[in-house]
Amino acid sequence: MFQPNLMDGAGQLHPLDMTQNTSESDLARLRDDDFDSKSGSENHEGASGDDQDPNQRPKKKRYHRHTQHQIQEMEAFFKECPHPDDKQRKELSRELGLEPLQVKFWFQNKRTQMKTQHERHENTQLRTENDKLRTENLRYREALNNASCPNCGGPTAIGEMSFDEHQLRLENARLREEIDRISAIAAKYVGKPVVNYPLIPSPVPTRPLDLGVGNFGAQPGLGGEMYGAGDLLRSINGPTEADKPMIIELAVAAMEELFRMAQMGEPLWLPSLDGTTTELSEDEYIRTFPRGIGPKPAGFKCEASRETAVVIMNHISLVEILMDVNQWSTVFSGIVSRAMTLEVLSTGVAGNYNGAFQVMTAEFQVPSPLVPTRESYFVRYCKQHADGTWAVVDVSLDNLRPSPVVRCRRRPSGCIIQEMPNGYSKVTWVEHVEVDDRGVHTIYKQLVNSGLAFGAKRWVATLDRQCERLASAMATNIPTGEVGVITNQDGRKSMLKLAERMVISFCAGVSASTAHTWTTLSGSGADDVRVMTRKSVDDPGRPPGIVLSAATSFWLPVPPKRVFDFLRDENSRSEWDILSNGGVVQEMAHIANGQDTGNCVSLLRSANSSQSNMLILQESCTDSTASFVIYAPVDVVAMNMVLNGGDPDYVALLPSGFAILPDGTTSHAGVVGEIGSGGSLLTVAFQILVDSIPTAKLSLGSVATVNNLIACTVDRIKAAVVSCENA
Repeated sequence: MFQPNLMDGAGQLHPLDMTQNTSESDLARLRDDDFDSKSGSENHEGASGDDQDPNQRPKKKRYHRHTQHQIQEMEAFFKECPHPDDKQRKELSRELGLEPLQVKFWFQNKRTQMKTQHERHENTQLRTENDKLRTENLRYREALNNASCPNCGGPTAIGEMSFDEHQLRLENARLREEIDRISAIAAKYVGKPVVNYPLIPSPVPTRPLDLGVGNFGAQPGLGGEMYGAGDLLRSINGPTEADKPMIIELAVAAMEELFRMAQMGEPLWLPSLDGTTTELSEDEYIRTFPRGIGPKPAGFKCEASRETAVVIMNHISLVEILMDVNQWSTVFSGIVSRAMTLEVLSTGVAGNYNGAFQVMTAEFQVPSPLVPTRESYFVRYCKQHADGTWAVVDVSLDNLRPSPVVRCRRRPSGCIIQEMPNGYSKVTWVEHVEVDDRGVHTIYKQLVNSGLAFGAKRWVATLDRQCERLASAMATNIPTGEVGVITNQDGRKSMLKLAERMVISFCAGVSASTAHTWTTLSGSGADDVRVMTRKSVDDPGRPPGIVLSAATSFWLPVPPKRVFDFLRDENSRSEWDILSNGGVVQEMAHIANGQDTGNCVSLLRSANSSQSNMLILQESCTDSTASFVIYAPVDVVAMNMVLNGGDPDYVALLPSGFAILPDGTTSHAGVVGEIGSGGSLLTVAFQILVDSIPTAKLSLGSVATVNNLIACTVDRIKAAVVSCENA
């Protein structure tokens, strides 16, 4: 841009008179002339009026460039203040040895230059977007020209459109608007740093424990966490920028499929042979949803189920649980062994989760070392529909990142949440996966095939039970007349929080997770004992030292409810608990946390215990698909602190216990054996501190002792429950 002479001569161009229509080539030339190191103004120094001959043509103007120091100072000042006032210009001119007018023109030129660069950048972006739209328009025109009649196969005639086709076009337009809206939301996050989250198997503190294999010794170099990432979870990173639009489009289509799967009846969902449940017709599913995530992989089996229930929680809280990986893995700790958010594509709009996208990995489990866990890489999408209904859907992204270790694919699965009066919600859950289940042990095959292991019924039953538990934790109208009931509100919350951590720790350590290294002690039967060692260091939630975990699973010809009632009852504890030395076990206090009397947290004391300063914290919980009795010894002083409302995170726990599942057989009434009918699949798991020194070596004698302990416990349980059943 031209810099005027300090003396206003005729025909001079003032910067303010310059229009913005200057061509790019002229601007580039002017910029090269006017700016040194991208800017810098010049003086047009002509002759003075006294020295100039009126008969001579004006001499060529001599340009004077600013020094590098002057340019740098003005550049730095421009970053802080692009529009200096008169006082600032005078101060700057005095510091740099320039006239105030020179400073003024330099800043005017600099502002014009920056505006031009910005407009050029915007023009480039608009040109690129225009090219994309032109290409897409051509593609649509070509598709329209090649369209064929669905009835006769001939070319379509413009204007001859059936009512169904018209409706499909309207639906297609609506979906495209939805995709455009979500893409606009997700675009806000493009270019920002990826939101990486740490591996969160559960919201308990990180456990610096090493896994042991083979020789039962802690293995160096495996990191400091109790549960490291499995093959799939370790190998997957966040999605690339190129993947994001495809992920969003896949999630929007999955949301539509979820609603149709939840609402449609026959012929998509057919009644089962006994008439108690519905089964998905795979052929009809392929006809109804031809695109999806591709064909079923060879060797995979389809599992699909649908379940509806009314739960005691408002819809907003339910959505928050499902969209927060911490809360989700805590509420469903019996199903989700580990979960991790890789990237948040969108946090939603209007301050809630409507329109939120999260790319996640998770590992789903059955509480037994005999059933392999299912790892999945998926996107989770939350949407609020026009009628106020909320929906959360998952769909696998394995087709974006094919891997030979993938053994489970989630087709559109999730839940639809409808608001009900008085803080209740109606939940419709759809679970649809394709899985390679050849690693499941024979005694668990029927359970997995029935859908009670990983299906919608288990998710809904777990959610219903956990909603009751949360409601009881928030309750204030506690009856005071019953002996042993804890009425202190802070004490109740602390004790329930401690019990929750105990349950999470037990569930995360009993399955056949890829993060675990189980060693079988004998043979290859179902009830063989499997062990692993962990080293606990600097973890306030666990006692320091070498911890030996042992677990075994076996079948009992007794209904699950009978087994559950036997194991949770303190009066029958001496029949199986070898460490109680046959003494009477008394309940000191308890907190009911559900409608079923079996759902409670108890504090027990053994009369014959050799350690008078120890109590037993126990949580028992049951629903129509699974039951648990989990316990851990706790210090009396620490427990008193918890009952007074103290922080339970610093109470050291080593949980042991039982997971009781139905065996999946069909009773005479045609109903799959749930809690109350059929046989039981019982998993017994112990954690024993075999040495208080973390660096100590584990002896084979300790392994033999724990093996003998669990074997004797199993024998006692079998003898007691089978004899009671026969009686």
